[in-house]
Amino acid sequence: MKVQGWLFLLCGVFFAGVDIAYWFWTKAAMGRGEPVGTTAMAISVGFAFMVGYYLMFTARRIGAQPEDSKQAEISDGAGEIGFFSPSSWWPLFLCLAAAFAFAGFVIGLWMFLIGVFLVIMAMIGFVFQYYRGNFSH
Repeated sequence: MKVQGWLFLLCGVFFAGVDIAYWFWTKAAMGRGEPVGTTAMAISVGFAFMVGYYLMFTARRIGAQPEDSKQAEISDGAGEIGFFSPSSWWPLFLCLAAAFAFAGFVIGLWMFLIGVFLVIMAMIGFVFQYYRGNFSH
């Protein structure tokens, strides 16, 4: 995981350099810096550093992985990776409920409250989907 962590940290440094260059470029062209693009790129810098830090922290906690070794073979990383849902409708329902709640911001408080209720119900269904039915253990 150290390799991935360093990749994200280097991307963050690259994004920071591009952000600074963009700010100076727009300042020279427009007479003032363009705040929206500069802010969006600054957020990209923050996200890249956040993911890079998380990966480096996790790599330190769990130890060396096969992808960190230059002599590792592809088969060294074989084995169980984790559990992946074979099919689930809950992400769709959760996104639709979130879209309903966000539209409620524009339309009115009544629609927003209904949307929040739907989001909570969809989150409960998403979290507890393997406690009932065919996939319950």
